[in-house]
Amino acid sequence: MDLRVGDIVGRKSYNMDVHFRVIGIDQKLQIAELKGIDMRLWADAPMNDLVKIEDDTRGKWREKEEQQTSSSIKEIKQLREQGDSFFKLPGRVLHIDGDSNYLKRCLNLYRELNIPAYGIHLAEAEMPHRVLPLLRKVRPDILVLTGHDAYIRHKGSKDDIHAYRHSTYYKEAVMRAREYDKNRDSLIIFSGACQSHFEELIQAGSNFASSPERINIHSLDPVYIVEKACYTPISHLINITEIFQYSMSGSAGLGGIDTRGTLRIGKPRTE
Repeated sequence: MDLRVGDIVGRKSYNMDVHFRVIGIDQKLQIAELKGIDMRLWADAPMNDLVKIEDDTRGKWREKEEQQTSSSIKEIKQLREQGDSFFKLPGRVLHIDGDSNYLKRCLNLYRELNIPAYGIHLAEAEMPHRVLPLLRKVRPDILVLTGHDAYIRHKGSKDDIHAYRHSTYYKEAVMRAREYDKNRDSLIIFSGACQSHFEELIQAGSNFASSPERINIHSLDPVYIVEKACYTPISHLINITEIFQYSMSGSAGLGGIDTRGTLRIGKPRTE
């Protein structure tokens, strides 16, 4: 097969379950480096395991995803309309993402959902070194640390964080963030990406993380967690079950601990 950098492909061995963009090719080993288009997954695959995704197939996939996102946005906004006699001050978000395209999609969704967010693209390896200055600059209520990840089987067991592509960087960044603010209610942290070491990220100080069952998570999944954190009143605990309802990956891909929301409401509403 004539495969080139930039092509969109699926893996035959995984029943074409994820669409990837080819970002590198090792001609000698006949291995392609792949980046998930919708899922936060970075992977390698033999060239003979890959099949090009035709434009019409990709278009149908994208249309289905957009319909699902639109449906979630509509339902979220309808729920918010209750208590519209108040004005609302949701929490402020700092979203650090290892993928610029995913970040752009998330920022667009934050705007759609009226969530104040500051986004920056950083390679995962840079996050532990840059997170503290960014926290001091932005002073957010919610921190998102995400990008790409993957469990690499030949490097060790699923319990070994060193067997993951980027989980150690997320863990280190979370620990540095907790140096800035130890209180899990005053600084809410989501960390992780596809297949990340969930337990280590929670122990490091995350309120929410991926991936309990080491599955892939969608590029927009962190936003649904953030939305609940932003629009749950500060006197209430975030309803984790509702997060699973809107996210693409559910409880297999996302999890967390009891956490208070960040929303402050007031009267009178003057609009």
